[in-house]
Amino acid sequence: MSDQRPRIVFGLMPWPERQAIASALRTETVGGLVLLAAAVIALIWANTPFSGAYEAIRDFHFGIPALGLDLSVGHWTADGLLAIFFLVAGIELKRELVVGELRTPATAALPVIAALCGMAVPAALYAATASAGGGSLDGWAVPMATDIAFALAVLAVISTHLPAALRAFLLTLAVVDDLGAILIIAIFFTSDLNLWALGGAFAGLAVFYLLQRYRVRGWWWYVPLGIAIWALMYNGGVHATVAGVAMGLILRTTRDKGEETSPASRVSHLLHPFSAGVAVPLFALFAAGVSISGAALAEVFTTPEPLGVVIGLVVGKVIGIFLGTYLAARFTKAELNPDLAWADVLGLSVLAGIGFTVALLIGELAFPGAAVGEHVKAAVLIASVTAAVLAAVLLRRRNTVYKRLYEEENLDADADGIPDIYQREAKAPAS
Repeated sequence: MSDQRPRIVFGLMPWPERQAIASALRTETVGGLVLLAAAVIALIWANTPFSGAYEAIRDFHFGIPALGLDLSVGHWTADGLLAIFFLVAGIELKRELVVGELRTPATAALPVIAALCGMAVPAALYAATASAGGGSLDGWAVPMATDIAFALAVLAVISTHLPAALRAFLLTLAVVDDLGAILIIAIFFTSDLNLWALGGAFAGLAVFYLLQRYRVRGWWWYVPLGIAIWALMYNGGVHATVAGVAMGLILRTTRDKGEETSPASRVSHLLHPFSAGVAVPLFALFAAGVSISGAALAEVFTTPEPLGVVIGLVVGKVIGIFLGTYLAARFTKAELNPDLAWADVLGLSVLAGIGFTVALLIGELAFPGAAVGEHVKAAVLIASVTAAVLAAVLLRRRNTVYKRLYEEENLDADADGIPDIYQREAKAPAS
């Protein structure tokens, strides 16, 4: 007789998957703390008598004009450094599709539905708010993305022992969000297409694929080719971060016989710390420097575009992710882990309202050089802080439960490197 037991939502994860997730989350947590520091420095610097120096550095241009790469420091961080961030995101997405939560429809249904609802509802609330106030709909995509690094940094600061399954769910949500964000950037924020340059970028990606297909090794092949693809994509009129995620998706995530790690794992191991600890914080340093005067803050709540961003992140994310998770669980006839409650999903949904890095990037693309763009940036900051505070209150209330689950998940009495709970599961007789 077939096993008719319902699938458990947020239950014990397979040990190999948990190890991979834990490694990624450790790096993101440290990077998130650096990100928080960079954002605080940017805000302080931009609101002191030295704000002129901040703007002068951010707007300073350098590069190679002959190659169409004469960019400001701010643009280098947004178009250049964030391409590395999206390269790592592409690798993580590929890993999830091949060996992670997204590899089968049964396991992918819940995080994908939750993530899609968590993108659609904030966009709809932004559109409704902006339309009601006579504002621009250009910023509809700003409140759609979750910032995993910022969220994990909040968890570290409030010292909560969130179970591994909930952390993994948050990471998967962010991965799907990143894919949605890059598709939105590629489709809706392209202008003045240069078909020759774009064709060159796609030709470069084809060469990149062939190098992977025929197992060609050596950084001297991939680094120059990757830079060329990035430059061609930028000159082609498509945001250069698209090149990063495309290369990440092409990299091979499975090991050949005799390989210790796959190419994707090696690249991620090398670049993830730089992405989380340097690239994203530098972007934040030159993107988060907005005025926080009383008048500027008032504009956030009296102007339809920034108000739509606040409502989208703080309210829309909660409604979208919570209802999406609940309906997906009911639709797939899955049962919630008996050690957890729907209040835990609610807290996680509130935490997902932190939309810092990608939201700032899309805000810059949606309102380039416009005064409302600065107000939208301020709205992202206010909404992210609000979501962080609310999540801290909700999650801390359940921390006693989380601590017990965390200790059970990590107890290794025989010191063999594998938590005892996995050995008990393996020895348990089939029902």
